[in-house]
Amino acid sequence: MMSGYTSIDNQKVSGSVPAAAPVVSGPDRITTVRFTESNLQTFPPSSETHGKLSAVFRPPSDADDTFSKPAAGGSSEPQPTGWMQSFTVSAYKPYFDVDTADVVERIRDSLFPFRGNFTEKTADNPDLYGPFWICTTLIFVAAAIGTFVTYVAHKLQKKEWDYDINLVTWSAGLFYGYVTFVPLGLYIILKYFSVPSGLIQLWCLYGYSLFIFIPASCLSIVPVEIFRWVIVGVAGFMSAAFVALNLRSHIKSAGERWFLIVAGIFLLQLALAGVLKLYFFTITVGTK
Repeated sequence: MMSGYTSIDNQKVSGSVPAAAPVVSGPDRITTVRFTESNLQTFPPSSETHGKLSAVFRPPSDADDTFSKPAAGGSSEPQPTGWMQSFTVSAYKPYFDVDTADVVERIRDSLFPFRGNFTEKTADNPDLYGPFWICTTLIFVAAAIGTFVTYVAHKLQKKEWDYDINLVTWSAGLFYGYVTFVPLGLYIILKYFSVPSGLIQLWCLYGYSLFIFIPASCLSIVPVEIFRWVIVGVAGFMSAAFVALNLRSHIKSAGERWFLIVAGIFLLQLALAGVLKLYFFTITVGTK
């Protein structure tokens, strides 16, 4: 090997690994490099280290700490307060914080109206997730089943059939409007009589009360008129009893008029069942 590669200057350079001393041995001039013990300090320094690196690191005084500061509330934008907060998405997040088990249990409770404990079980966590999807499902089920029933009736009598798109529109207006404005009106009435009630809890109660109409609509496909009336009547009675019995104990504090309020609630649910039957499942075959 060349002498330039076998000779290493035996000196220590400040701030680097100490120099190594070459040892030459044997007839073939095999060079062995031995390093002296390093005095480099480890990083980060441990609690037992007593050296120059034991000081706490501090950023320069002119450093920009914009990105190191935690944002208040997860956002640097000012959050609306007061009544403006009701127009934000975050205000409604708690009412959609339910899982499948919660929704299934509440649907099951709506099928047993005479227990009358639905409002107590949902008082701490009323949701709008279940009512929204129940109402949406009912809209399309009622429109689809109503259309199919009409189609079958026309085909059995060999009459010309035309699809009525207005069924979907009227179905959405009927059920969305009912589940929104009827609880809102009831909330105003209860506030007038100083009855403790919550608007979200009323929406939750009325939303789940509509679930019984979904299987009733599916059973109405049977082409027997008396059977359809019985199915819709039973569904309307169960839905009305579910709402009235769950609100009865709360409305009793309204005084002597509590019975009129409960009776009005019951009759409105029955009226909804009647509209469902007459508009969607009453078949009129044309003369075409």
